[in-house]
Amino acid sequence: MSTQHPDNVTTPFFAANPELSGEDEVREAFYIFSHLGCREQMWDCEGKEVDNFVVKKLLSRYPEYFRKNQLGKDRLLTLRVPNPEFERAEAKILLETLGSIPRSYDIASLFYGDETPPIFEVILPMTTSYSSIDNIYQYYCDFVVGQQHQRLGGRDSTIADWIGSFHPDRINVIPLFEDRDGMLNAASIVRRYMQDKNLPYQRVFLARSDPAVNYGQIGAILLNKIALWKLSALSEETGVPICPIIGAGSAPFRGNLRPDTVDRVVKEYPGTYTFTIQSAFKYDYPLNEAAEGIRLLEERDIKPAVFIDEEESLNLLDRYSAEYQKQIITLAPMINRIAGHIPGRRKRKLHIGLFGYSRSMGEVSLPRAITVTAALYSIGIPPEILGMNALTPEDIEFLKKTYVNFEADLTDSVRYLNPESKFIPDGVIQAVNEIVPIQPDPEHQDISSRIEKGLSACQMESFTDLILQAGHIRKFLG
Repeated sequence: MSTQHPDNVTTPFFAANPELSGEDEVREAFYIFSHLGCREQMWDCEGKEVDNFVVKKLLSRYPEYFRKNQLGKDRLLTLRVPNPEFERAEAKILLETLGSIPRSYDIASLFYGDETPPIFEVILPMTTSYSSIDNIYQYYCDFVVGQQHQRLGGRDSTIADWIGSFHPDRINVIPLFEDRDGMLNAASIVRRYMQDKNLPYQRVFLARSDPAVNYGQIGAILLNKIALWKLSALSEETGVPICPIIGAGSAPFRGNLRPDTVDRVVKEYPGTYTFTIQSAFKYDYPLNEAAEGIRLLEERDIKPAVFIDEEESLNLLDRYSAEYQKQIITLAPMINRIAGHIPGRRKRKLHIGLFGYSRSMGEVSLPRAITVTAALYSIGIPPEILGMNALTPEDIEFLKKTYVNFEADLTDSVRYLNPESKFIPDGVIQAVNEIVPIQPDPEHQDISSRIEKGLSACQMESFTDLILQAGHIRKFLG
């Protein structure tokens, strides 16, 4: 699943500006289908630049391609909608987006001459309960499609008689779980949601970036693995195929999914049906490498989820994340100072994050996960190293058995460490060095040193250029 996450350094060739506009994102959808071979595009329905006419634009601008590759069958558009429980200012956009699905159906029906809906699934971010998913399902059935049966002015004529029938009759709602409680309870929430519905399958989205910001790299991975195992058990119990999605980015902190790490990441998350392909994967590597990585993901065999000891995992997570959170809170002022110099990559408003909703974080405010990651890497502090000093030898042995790429991911991240940075928390470098050797990239270390000096001297005029230079070395922004 290609997404619109702005973690790329390189501007795609089809965009005139580094910040992609709504029209650029229409071109992007065609590009990932036609050139990269990706079968699915997530379409973010939040912010003023969002385009609810994407189906009409794709079919009218690229008719030859889409006659051979049918939307809704061969190529998929999956809408990410606002969560009205958290995004009150965007809440009505949810209703507008759901209302646009039958319009897109009509356009595709005229184009193809059949009844295949071009859009039939939506993603709900920050899912915390059964009702938050069910509200969307029921609203669509009762008010978007159901309105066609309403009579006008007490007469015999219905809305369907007046403007035509509404399709599809129902949609699939994909919950996106982004915090600890959500992932630990994902299976029970999904079980309740499926109870009164005859669903052929159910997709479930597990975040990887926001949990890393909230609980650290190791915390995010353990939560993902617990959720995958519980969802697998639910599928076996109910007989309904549960199809998990992992939201991985290119930075190790955000998933470490790059064209050259596909095999590694697939082994890390058995039981996963879908992985996200974010912007750095698509644009910071040569087209042939990105396309080959996507081909490997599309053609792989899906292995069953693996058992994980939840009690031992949570015991480790509690101690590790407490130390991680203490360190990230200390670094927050520095992160926020750098954040304003990190270049934007999308013109539209990005969705909000759960960091501010985590009670353990107190009143600390941080930017989105990509910006946090970019700021820390730019200063020479890969966020993967934070909290590592809380691990005991027994923890490390457990992680080596449970977290398949523990040492490989850590090795990838410490290439961008500046061991001389004054911002590194005490005890972290020693703890990391006992697990993997630290061999920093000299060019990246030099840039991060210059950024730190500018920060200390309040001379930040050239920060954006330096941040981009460092990002080009890493092949991701954040």
